[in-house]
Amino acid sequence: MPNASDASLVGQEYEVEIGPVAHGGHCIARTDAGQVLFVRHALPGETVVARVTEGEEGSRYLRADAVRVLEASKDRVEAPCPFAGPGRCGGCDWQHAKPGAQRRFKGEVVTEQLKRLAGLTPEEAGWDGTVMPAEGDKLPAGEVPAWRTRVQYAVDAEGRAGLRRHRSHEVEPVDHCMIAAPGVTELGIEKRTWEGMASIEAIAATGSGDRQVILTPRPGARLPIVELDKPVSVLRIHEKDESVHRVHGRPFVRERADDRTYRVGMGGFWQVHPKAAQTLVEAVMQGLLPRKGDTALDLYCGVGLFAGAIGQRVGEKGAVLGIESGKRAVEDARHNLQDLPRVRIEQGKVESVLPRTGITEADLVVLDPPRAGAGRSTVEYVSNLGARRIAYVACDPAALARDLAYFRENGYGPRTLRAFDLFPMTHHVECVAILEPAAKGS
Repeated sequence: MPNASDASLVGQEYEVEIGPVAHGGHCIARTDAGQVLFVRHALPGETVVARVTEGEEGSRYLRADAVRVLEASKDRVEAPCPFAGPGRCGGCDWQHAKPGAQRRFKGEVVTEQLKRLAGLTPEEAGWDGTVMPAEGDKLPAGEVPAWRTRVQYAVDAEGRAGLRRHRSHEVEPVDHCMIAAPGVTELGIEKRTWEGMASIEAIAATGSGDRQVILTPRPGARLPIVELDKPVSVLRIHEKDESVHRVHGRPFVRERADDRTYRVGMGGFWQVHPKAAQTLVEAVMQGLLPRKGDTALDLYCGVGLFAGAIGQRVGEKGAVLGIESGKRAVEDARHNLQDLPRVRIEQGKVESVLPRTGITEADLVVLDPPRAGAGRSTVEYVSNLGARRIAYVACDPAALARDLAYFRENGYGPRTLRAFDLFPMTHHVECVAILEPAAKGS
């Protein structure tokens, strides 16, 4: 813990050798004095000049950017995006790394988190150590997949749309985001001025031609007349309670996965990569192998993606219960799954609703928790249901590893684990772990 009298080291430069990649889009290095540096824009094995961006003399660690590369890694490329680099846009972490190296780094992070937090080797987790690209994303070095179907633009004081700088509220104006999906780019958000707006979220559904923008005005500002390059529905965030209101057009977009159409209303959650929902459904169904007549739980079910997939497979004698905290998501899930009377959706927090259901057993369980994970009490409850298999979908390897440790305490171990690169150019990685009672897997 730094003392109030410790001098700031921001701007101080160190010549360092870069060590391994760490969770969060940076690499680890040490100063000559032994102080840990978390360095962005560097790659393992390089020698760089790192300039401190956060930290004091007494800090446990410092954050820094590699501002000069003295000895480059063979994995380094010139960042394709003109807005990437030290002090610039914070949307991407690995523009300066070859695509294959990015996936390798993500695999190393997953390996490290599994070992440190769950005490598992890749072999013990049933994982071959690879991070698979999404279909169509395997591109040559220097090319960037345009995958981001939802982009949150910040707006600066002049009304220019851009993206936030890393760990900052400052806006980096951009004229084109390279990872934005074509459906977002074609709206032309960056071409116009957004006076009085604080942020704009642009959504381009992949299951339909639906396009949507969600405007957050600055306090007291009037909503502009939105004229974009393509037809689009407009929503606004109300400044008093952050509720979402329809201005014009549909209040939802339509997405497709597993041969079903899903309505996602009022800017609700849907996987951002156009191939992600299908990739994850396939991984979960291949792992669970639902049977006719099975009973299943879909926890943190969102608009019903996995509940719908299981519901189609368990037949009329099966039953699926989905639990979701978001009111609008529950309304969407009930609409999306109304043709499956065997599927029921309950609203509320999983840790509150699940014990109230009175359910004491289930054949299958899916968990797709938020970034913080499911937590010890929910894992313990799920483990006591005696499920044949449990699918755990994780967007954060640290949360996954922590929860895998809790599952092991409660008699479940991983049968298989798969990792997918559904967020190219960033440090994020999606994992699907299939768990079963440890006695069967040992």
